Amino acid sequence: MNGIKTNPVPGSGGKRSGLSSAARILTTTVGSFPYPAWLAAMPSEQSLMDATRVVVDIQRQAGIDLPTDGELYRFDVNHPETNGMIEYFISPLAGVRSAIGRLDALEFQRKHGMGFRRKPAGVVEAPLGEGSLDLPSDCARSAAVAGSGLKFTVTSPYMLARTLLDNHYGDFEALLMDLAGVLAAQVEDLECACLQVDEANLPGSPGDGPMAARAVNRILDAVGRGVPQRAVHLCFGNYGGQTIQRGTWEALIGFLNELHVDHLVLEMARRPESDLEALKQIRSDISLGLGVIDIKVNQVESPEEVARRIERAEKTLGEGRVGWVHPDCGFWMLHRSVAERKITALVRGRDLYLGSP
Repeated sequence: MNGIKTNPVPGSGGKRSGLSSAARILTTTVGSFPYPAWLAAMPSEQSLMDATRVVVDIQRQAGIDLPTDGELYRFDVNHPETNGMIEYFISPLAGVRSAIGRLDALEFQRKHGMGFRRKPAGVVEAPLGEGSLDLPSDCARSAAVAGSGLKFTVTSPYMLARTLLDNHYGDFEALLMDLAGVLAAQVEDLECACLQVDEANLPGSPGDGPMAARAVNRILDAVGRGVPQRAVHLCFGNYGGQTIQRGTWEALIGFLNELHVDHLVLEMARRPESDLEALKQIRSDISLGLGVIDIKVNQVESPEEVARRIERAEKTLGEGRVGWVHPDCGFWMLHRSVAERKITALVRGRDLYLGSP
């Protein structure tokens, strides 16, 4: 392979818990997957279960070591721009009003000025409670149809808190930590191969890193024995293919090093090489997961291109620092045929780099 270093897959290492490969660099997807058209046409409980089977099997047939359930259970047709990653968590909560009026929207714009939404996801009017949110049931449903060797994803409390109009706490950190507490109670009894917390807002506000880390760690620390891997995914936003947050990984090193996490899942295919250099500062006990598939374009990477991206990363970070490769973010905005070809290229590129057949 021209210019591509090959490394034998270790033959003596045991498989990591719940994963399908003993390769020293594992493949995963980030979360969302394009909806099968027939699920949107008939969104019944049975259709949801069948669609989950299909989405997980697509990933497993492609050779993905740690698949997700595609987050199909939380898609909201009224909020396609965020694929349900906000309203799914906010709307069921006690203490939150979901009916948003004109004055609520004006007040939210005055206080927050968020570029990707003009209305809050909810208005906080009383102490937060879990209400009807039931993450264990959603996780169990996916496991029932696709097995427990899945990644389950939860939106970061920091990102969720930023979408709320607070008329009760009067203090952002108090709101944030109460919200983290609600989510922490939900993850205690999960049964899955990995819990991943997703954060796409902090990269634009790195100064909030210390309190965001405290909130995320409250969730990670609550994970029970049924979840052997804890991950955090960060990206710079994906709003219809557009990058939302400006920033650098250098500015987020302090936040990343504070996390009580096994591995990171970081956007990198679209980032400058200086960002890769900054990741040298990440704690050595944290396994690095790097995006090598660009989800903001329809062009499908070749296996050779994926292999070159992995090679560049290992030349910069050192052999053994990259534990995972994956897309930059979820696939929800792409056509299903494109997403399927991209995950195939991901696995083939990893295999090409490692020199496996």
